[in-house]
Amino acid sequence: MAMHTTFTTEPKTTENGRLYLPFLAGFYEKFAQPFAWTAFRVAIGGMLMIEGYPKIMAPMAQVGFVENLGFHPGWLWSPTLAAMQFFGGALIALGLFTRPIALANAVMLAITLWFHFAFPYGHAFLTNEGIAALKGGSEFFTPEATKRLMDGGTKFLEQVQTKAELASLFWCGGAFFFAAFGGGYWSMDKLFMKREF
Repeated sequence: MAMHTTFTTEPKTTENGRLYLPFLAGFYEKFAQPFAWTAFRVAIGGMLMIEGYPKIMAPMAQVGFVENLGFHPGWLWSPTLAAMQFFGGALIALGLFTRPIALANAVMLAITLWFHFAFPYGHAFLTNEGIAALKGGSEFFTPEATKRLMDGGTKFLEQVQTKAELASLFWCGGAFFFAAFGGGYWSMDKLFMKREF
């Protein structure tokens, strides 16, 4: 016998007997769940917009990057990447055409996540000679650089690598989530189409 589980973003009646505070059932169904769903969607879309904004301002800046990943021609894929992140992020935040836009971004973010694992930032900025110059009080380094680079930049690069991996993982997971479940309660899809895309 197959078991089928259906998840819907529609508010549903909660069995009050299953709640510790049954009088909050209406609050959970009518406000807390829709708000949480929307806040998460706006966070995913908004962060994609922030990440995509510099790319929209210079749409051809990623030509070499996308070609190194095997996406040719770069002149096509670089602005496509910029548009997917910036405009796709805006559509996800609004909940408009949520599933296909989120799926396209999820695939792009999965490739980005793979890239961060396959091509890490490295273990250090400075060679031993660079560290010696730093310790010698070179005027080429600001006090902030001296503090961050005293170990050659190892700790700083590890932090950058970890943040890149975690951010890509978070965005990728969030995009796949909305690709699977749609925009949710308070989305433009529901408002204009009366259904999820």
